[in-house]
Amino acid sequence: MSDIPVTTLVATLGFAAGALFGATSQRTNFCTMGAVSDMVNLQDYRRFRAWLLAIAVAMAGSEALYLARIVDLGNSIYLTPALGWLGAVTGGLLFGFGMTLGGGCGVRTLVRLGAGNLKSAVVVLVLGVCAYMTVRGLFAVARTRLVEPTNLDLTRSGLAGQGVPEMLAMLTGLASPLVRALLTAAAVLALLVYCFKDQAFRRSPADIVAGLVIGLLIPAGWLITGIAGNDPFEPTALASFSFVAPIGDSLMYLMAFTGASINFGIASVGGVIAGACLMALATNSFRIEAFTDANDLLRHLGGGALMGIGGVLALGCTIGQGITGLSTLAAGSVLAFLSILAGAVAGFKYLEEGTLGGALRALLARG
Repeated sequence: MSDIPVTTLVATLGFAAGALFGATSQRTNFCTMGAVSDMVNLQDYRRFRAWLLAIAVAMAGSEALYLARIVDLGNSIYLTPALGWLGAVTGGLLFGFGMTLGGGCGVRTLVRLGAGNLKSAVVVLVLGVCAYMTVRGLFAVARTRLVEPTNLDLTRSGLAGQGVPEMLAMLTGLASPLVRALLTAAAVLALLVYCFKDQAFRRSPADIVAGLVIGLLIPAGWLITGIAGNDPFEPTALASFSFVAPIGDSLMYLMAFTGASINFGIASVGGVIAGACLMALATNSFRIEAFTDANDLLRHLGGGALMGIGGVLALGCTIGQGITGLSTLAAGSVLAFLSILAGAVAGFKYLEEGTLGGALRALLARG
């Protein structure tokens, strides 16, 4: 095992974990956008509870690794001292709205692509290009000049990062590890109670399995990059599952294969597609699906663009911030998660009403 290059080991494990992620999502119909859709349109909360169960499991596993000093989550992008509140809010709103137009969040788009959906292929391309443009291209100018200057430097307040436990520890005077352990226990318990108090959810084994497996894959990602990738000569950035910037990186990797290096994010993207494809073929659910008309194409193009831009601004998607980020108890992840939910609700109202004005009036009337 020691003879295997670290990048190869991390990529191999990332691909395998991604394949399990994709196969599970395909088989159980785990979809964060679908969860919001079920809530808004059908008052069905089972898939939303599956999402919350995944958050609870991911949080429990990730914080256990952190408190046991197996993985230092402080080295992740989520716990930096620069709290990007504007990026989290605006990016989350854009991503949530965009995923309703694109027919699914980042990972669901990859899963649908693996199952033969040609519309998702277009969304993946647009999402990836716009994400890369926001990270390093044309849109990066606006990001660095308009959004990043609003970031709050928490070191001025004596904080080393944006973890909610550290903020509470400063306010209460208690030890940070103690606050982190208590907050984790309380949050996980509250989420589990909310999920399993619902009889319909308890009778839905697919949703329970989805929440458990997806949730466990988050700490698995930390272990892959933090332990298997821990090499002083070939350091691997600490990361777990996220599907916006990695899609952009994947497109660049495919176009510049010679001399390019693969990382956990790129490998996991490929794994999700492969796992979903194999599961779709195994269950006879592989279907070629194309656009119905020009408006359908335009909606998906717009959705892909908004998800690519919004996901980078928010530092993640429904998985990257909505599960992985929340597992670190980061304040920015809480803002991004709530903003994604708000954006998705607005997106569904837009599709229902046909105009932004109509969607706004519907939301105000509902409120």
